[in-house]
Amino acid sequence: MSQASISERVAGQLQLSGVLDYSAGPQLREQGARLIATSGATSLALDCSGVEKSSSVGLALLLAFMRDARKAGRELTISALPDDMREIAQVSGLLELLPLQP
Repeated sequence: MSQASISERVAGQLQLSGVLDYSAGPQLREQGARLIATSGATSLALDCSGVEKSSSVGLALLLAFMRDARKAGRELTISALPDDMREIAQVSGLLELLPLQP
């Protein structure tokens, strides 16, 4: 298992990766909020292709990042949502709320 991280590869392109669980959640929440608030881009794309495994913490992070982007006046889209995160969102009735790229 790898350590979880969120980074901005280039302006407006965020990468979420690793194992998203209760131990990684608080740090990712803080880092993501900071990246979103300080990004110079008007729209943000969050790539989840590097997520190896996720609990419900991953979904909570996505929802928090959506709120952060809205607060900062930025549009956020999410791509490459892993199957485990998609299943949690589906069961929770939140899948349709996520701004997923096709």
